[in-house]
Amino acid sequence: MTAQSEPAGRFAGRPDSLRQQIYLDLRGRLQRGEVGPDERLIDVNIAEAMGVSRMPVREALLQLMNEGYVVGTTRGFALPRLTLADITDIFEVRKLLEPRAAANAARDLDAQGDELLKDALERARAALAASDAIELSVANVAFRETWLGAVRNARLAATISRFADHVQVVRFGTLRDPSTQPIVINGMAKLYDAFLRRDAIAAQDHMVVFIAEAEKSFFLKH
Repeated sequence: MTAQSEPAGRFAGRPDSLRQQIYLDLRGRLQRGEVGPDERLIDVNIAEAMGVSRMPVREALLQLMNEGYVVGTTRGFALPRLTLADITDIFEVRKLLEPRAAANAARDLDAQGDELLKDALERARAALAASDAIELSVANVAFRETWLGAVRNARLAATISRFADHVQVVRFGTLRDPSTQPIVINGMAKLYDAFLRRDAIAAQDHMVVFIAEAEKSFFLKH
């Protein structure tokens, strides 16, 4: 993974904010599927490409590792490699946790959250119309992070966030398939409607279906 096109000085700032900027940049690339399964994220190389010191890059990569986006290897960091058994097990956990979290989000979302969800859904629909799988993935990420960020139960939200690697693998394996994309949009639309109406029961039920559809779509192709 390189960043040769990044303008010098883009990541200038205080150490804490610099680490955060690098973290957000790398996380965005991971979420958009710009890092392949055989690539290695090496702090020295990334720091040189970005024109920054090695330490904030290292700290950003360690944060991504703690959140499940990457794993450490003998040569840098890489995408997690989950077996089909791993994915099956994690789907079971997600089906237990995420419907409840969606119900809480329906209760806890505010007007700003509604607007962010609406924007993400509109972006997803535009991406579908343009056959842009990368933008669809980015919109899907924004939608998920918005409702999950509204959950007041910090332990529940943090537990779900630990499965970032699983969500990432499933998203990568489903959103690039044209036959699956309309199903995803439909699920997002139903969740958005439930969130907007503050209907916790509907949000919970729609999340059950949403995850089941994701599981079905993923395993049909694997």
